[in-house]
Amino acid sequence: MAVLIDPPSWPAHGTVFSHLVSTTSLEELHGFADHAGVPRRAFDEDHYDVPAHRYQELVDRGALEVSGTELVRALIASGLRVPARRRAPKLRIALLSRWEALLPSDPELGRELLNRWSEPHRRYHTTSHLLGVLEALDRLLEPDDAAVREAVLLAAWFHDAVYQGAAGDDERASAALAVERLGHRTSGATAREVERLVLLTVHHDPEPGDRAGELLCDADLAVLGGRAEDYARYVAAVREEYIHIPDEAFRVGRRAVLERLMALDPLYRTARAEALWSGNARRNLTGELGLLGQA
Repeated sequence: MAVLIDPPSWPAHGTVFSHLVSTTSLEELHGFADHAGVPRRAFDEDHYDVPAHRYQELVDRGALEVSGTELVRALIASGLRVPARRRAPKLRIALLSRWEALLPSDPELGRELLNRWSEPHRRYHTTSHLLGVLEALDRLLEPDDAAVREAVLLAAWFHDAVYQGAAGDDERASAALAVERLGHRTSGATAREVERLVLLTVHHDPEPGDRAGELLCDADLAVLGGRAEDYARYVAAVREEYIHIPDEAFRVGRRAVLERLMALDPLYRTARAEALWSGNARRNLTGELGLLGQA
């Protein structure tokens, strides 16, 4: 376990900045930064930017001095580095391109949805999650899914378009937004189907044979089947979204969510998702439950 800092050499705002990273977890990094009084606004997806005048203080507090090259290598090795394509500017461009391919007649709606997904209070339900769901659907959709493809992709864009941290209410508000925004842009049948699909993400329990529902729910839960370091990033981001909830209350609620997910049998409804993510997902969920039990 270590927090690393490189020499201040990155110019901005009339000074130069260092990068502060963890080789272990974002939780460790945030804990170190909070204790040192580094504001959360200085966090940039996988590191904190800290001005030169704070460099020696942070070293004195325990941050290990390394070169810029060593810091980047350590961050990559930790699995915590956010790839360039997932950083905000490039991510927005990539998502706008996907929206244009999906509904080219209405670029303004795509921008509105991206603005919603980019709201500052979000930590997990962000544009990164949206891209993750869309990339999961890239892997799950088959040529035979042509009839459901448009509705499933639209549902992915809308499924967390409204997010205030109120489970159930957020999904219902997102579904209502989909009906409102799509009512005059697509057929009524498509708008209603998108509404139905978004509501399925409350419990992720579609009826057997509901191919569209299975695709969307599996894609939304793909994050559970990621590598251990990616799952740790997801867990940390979820905790940040509920930072206003006291630790014990959060543990109780989070444990209930995990136990409900573990009770889904199968966890993933499509054969492709089950093969891709089920093994990792069960290990990740079991591991987190164990940690919650120790807390």
